[in-house]
Amino acid sequence: MSEYEHLATSISGGIATITLDRPPVNVLNLSMMGELNEVMESLVARADLAAIVLRANGKAFSAGVDVGDHTAEKVAGMIRLFHGIFRTMAATDALTIACVNGAALGGGCELACFCDIVLASEKAKFGQPEVQVGVFPPVAAAILPGQVGIRKAVELVALGATIRADEALRIGLVSDVYPVEGFDARVDEYLEAIKSLSRPVVRMAKRATVSPSREQVLAHLAEAERIYLDELMNIGDAHEGIAAFLEKRSPQWAHA
Repeated sequence: MSEYEHLATSISGGIATITLDRPPVNVLNLSMMGELNEVMESLVARADLAAIVLRANGKAFSAGVDVGDHTAEKVAGMIRLFHGIFRTMAATDALTIACVNGAALGGGCELACFCDIVLASEKAKFGQPEVQVGVFPPVAAAILPGQVGIRKAVELVALGATIRADEALRIGLVSDVYPVEGFDARVDEYLEAIKSLSRPVVRMAKRATVSPSREQVLAHLAEAERIYLDELMNIGDAHEGIAAFLEKRSPQWAHA
């Protein structure tokens, strides 16, 4: 596979692995999003994969999208580029698996939770803190209601709650939680079990399971994206929140 600045990639035994590698906390900037789009598009075209696995180097899975890319002059392009990753992921019949051994926040949480399977360590945490800087997470708004129910989804998206791995497991946001020590080995065991299965059967089984919900999620994402770009970006508080974060001060909300 191609060489990337912010990603490491490999394929073995019908499993493709993408490792986020932008230290220290894998903040997703436009360059990294472009690389994720490119590698995802190349993998979706392959019918010989049973799974696409997302892992991360460093102390976090991902701390989310670079706040500087939410400014008025960048946000529309950023949203199109970032959401392109998810639309491409939705097109694959391979299992998508996130391995989270640290914080998955904002866009990092969206990237992990969009996957079919989420394997977390006991130190992992998940959150959508975007409302604290005057915006909201469109992908999370689209996927979380179907994963954790509308009440928990609203709490996570509209209140910016962050939860620990055990709570994420309890509400159905993650598939399993492993001890921090030996986490990578447990993930490798999980992937070895997948390698023992017929790849085309795994792919068909996934497609049969997710096809209806996949279409609903994409339709929901389009509406959440519209609200974000056409409504949210036309109120002052959104721009105040981003500016306050970048200027390292508390936001002064006008509630308009």
